[in-house]
Amino acid sequence: MGLTPQAKYAAGRVAMPPQFPTARLLFTRQLPLPLPHRLLSPLPFAPPLSPTPPRALRLPRLLPRAGAQRRPLLRGMASAAAPGSQAAAEPAPVGTAGEGGAGPRRLALEELPWDHSFVRELPGDPRSDAIPREVLHACYSKVSPSAKVDKPKLVAWSDSVADLLDLDHKEFERPDFPQFFSGATPLVGSLPYAQCYGGHQFGVWAGQLGDGRAITVGEVVNSRGERWELQLKGCGKTPYSRFADGLAVLRSSIREFLCSEAMHGLGIPTTRALCLVETGKSVVRDMFYDGNAKEEPGAIVCRVAPSFLRFGSYQIHSSRGKEDLEIVRRLADYTIRHHYPHLENIKRSEGLSFEAAIGDSPAIDLTSNKYAGKSWAVEVAERTAYLIARWQGVGFTHGVLNTDNMSVLGLTIDYGPFGFLDAFDPSYTPNTTDLPGKRYCFANQPDVGLWNIAQFTGPLSSAELINQDEANYVMERYGTKFMDEYQSIMTKKLGLTKYNKQLISKLLNNLAVDKVDYTNFFRLLSNVKADPGIPENELLVPLKAALLDIGKERKEAWINWVQTYVEELVESGIPDEERKAAMNSVNPKYILRNYLCQSAIDAAEQGDYDEVRRLLRIMQSPYDDQPGMEKYARLPPAWAYRPGVCMLSCSS
Repeated sequence: MGLTPQAKYAAGRVAMPPQFPTARLLFTRQLPLPLPHRLLSPLPFAPPLSPTPPRALRLPRLLPRAGAQRRPLLRGMASAAAPGSQAAAEPAPVGTAGEGGAGPRRLALEELPWDHSFVRELPGDPRSDAIPREVLHACYSKVSPSAKVDKPKLVAWSDSVADLLDLDHKEFERPDFPQFFSGATPLVGSLPYAQCYGGHQFGVWAGQLGDGRAITVGEVVNSRGERWELQLKGCGKTPYSRFADGLAVLRSSIREFLCSEAMHGLGIPTTRALCLVETGKSVVRDMFYDGNAKEEPGAIVCRVAPSFLRFGSYQIHSSRGKEDLEIVRRLADYTIRHHYPHLENIKRSEGLSFEAAIGDSPAIDLTSNKYAGKSWAVEVAERTAYLIARWQGVGFTHGVLNTDNMSVLGLTIDYGPFGFLDAFDPSYTPNTTDLPGKRYCFANQPDVGLWNIAQFTGPLSSAELINQDEANYVMERYGTKFMDEYQSIMTKKLGLTKYNKQLISKLLNNLAVDKVDYTNFFRLLSNVKADPGIPENELLVPLKAALLDIGKERKEAWINWVQTYVEELVESGIPDEERKAAMNSVNPKYILRNYLCQSAIDAAEQGDYDEVRRLLRIMQSPYDDQPGMEKYARLPPAWAYRPGVCMLSCSS
């Protein structure tokens, strides 16, 4: 008996369907599309995600029977977000030695408390050289940073990330600090390694990938018991470098450093960045792969996260046959033990059986299986859905959602050709490599997330940690969680008390037709008053700065929408000032627009790092008005639309 369409999809044997309806939230032209169960109803036009559309696939019906108790969702993904996100609790204030009770003692670099659990508990490569090769039966290879440096300079740093490590801020002032974080001088107690993983790139299995230019120097466990992995990106070759040099350039490193911290400021789960160092050496790069290579300043960014495990970390071992399936199991156990410890002791008495949860499917008790129903795989799927819903809320487009760029902790990871929406365009992709099919465009991100979750469940199924019914349920939970979170976000962005599908659908259509600036529009929307007596010719005054160059017909469309919106505001009964404050707390004034990054990069390449540091400060408080910084909320200038600013390649 052959595999069902759903099983083939989960196993990666069927390409991404040309359209999932999660993307259809954001489009205006109706297409006949397959509709996975309980995902979004149409608002719809979208570029196809596959050049040869496969037959329509449908998720199985996984609803509880009438009257059956529903399994609780994760309570507010704040608890599920890994400790690197604003969604998680902020660290307690860090005191200084001798302050007694003011917080943990601030540490020097030599005092960092290392604990190398990944190396200690998982199989490693017996070789320690950096020769590019296939690494078998191993989760990592021990390798040391090798990037050449010449009087390296500290470009920027994050005090709040230092606090996560209990690191004394004065350490940034040390003359030898750049030596440590360029990899030229080993950190005392560190144990460097590069991780082995694989992945699907643009929907095609790519085999072994791995940390080709990133080296983890170790894990620090802080005074609150939080585990933080420190990784130097751009510090030299590893066995996974293939034909590359293992280095990174200043422009891409600035973008990663700033966006890591900007996303944290927005409250979106993300890897963090401790510091950025310019190496003093040049790196040759062909930015657009067009034969015009040139020398650029080299740089290294220190990334920080509880873990850099990816979907591809499990896929690579599953792809290598039965003998490596035990590594999948060990890696899953490791991940749960250190990053999902609340799932370690799931008992049958703690929840519903699978049958009670999904209705007519076979009786399988998932509450005894920490990998499936009430537990790990579902939580990974829900964290991913939570993350992508928040991307959609602020208009963030990742650009390269390959499975090797998907964090198993639900963090935004690997900032390459990312971009925030300026003029609202659901088909926007910031990645020149993605232009032909726009697989990873803004509107497709929710669907790509579902496709990637299907690839993640594949190795777990192969290792017999979950079965096909459980894998299907994991995908169902992704769709439900995404819908719940996205509807909640959009309701809050409009300052409403309940979700109004028709109102939001019409708004997104209007934004797309008139190419309205996404961020500025929602920020201005809080100025609309809940007053049904406002004259028609004054309705658009609060939105004037966002609704530029619209003709009579479009003006009427917007007036009609605002009239309906005002009716909703009146019905909600929330005072205008209270609503304005609430809306401004979820609609940022400042986002890391690509042209702002480019301005900082241009200055830094001339040795002036002030703009990088200024942008960091602004993006740490994106919801605040910040008097004197208004120019950073302006629309992009004309030069911002040239290649290399609004559109980037995967090149570093």
